[in-house]
Amino acid sequence: MNGVEIKIKFLENNKEKKLPFYATSGAAGMDLTACLDESITLKPLERALIPTGIAISLPSEKYGAFLFARSGLASKHGITLANCVGVVDSDYTGEIKVALVNLSNNEYTIENGERVAQMVIMEVAKASFTVAEELDKTQRGSGGFGSTGKN
Repeated sequence: MNGVEIKIKFLENNKEKKLPFYATSGAAGMDLTACLDESITLKPLERALIPTGIAISLPSEKYGAFLFARSGLASKHGITLANCVGVVDSDYTGEIKVALVNLSNNEYTIENGERVAQMVIMEVAKASFTVAEELDKTQRGSGGFGSTGKN
């Protein structure tokens, strides 16, 4: 298994000092937990910024940390990330917070220590652009939304 070492700092509000963790040996994402003094109830369509009580230091600008919704929270309760995917840049060393939104018709309460998101560490490529009058020809071309068919 090829891995990368990430420095982690537990913040003062984090009394339990729980590391992000892989729930299974095949998991791509590490579960992040809420670090709360008291529970937070999200009403339908309400958003909240949930602290995790941790900060990380990525080893170089070649890496980013990406926050994704937990599939169980999203499919069972309608709780997902407000920004779809959170991006932790390599030069950000502040607290990781998760922007959650309740897309259901029911209130949902976030408890301290609850798994609220998953974090995936990935290599990122820096892009450079070359201005061109024409782009390479492809079979799809400029066909956009729905252009490849229904199924």
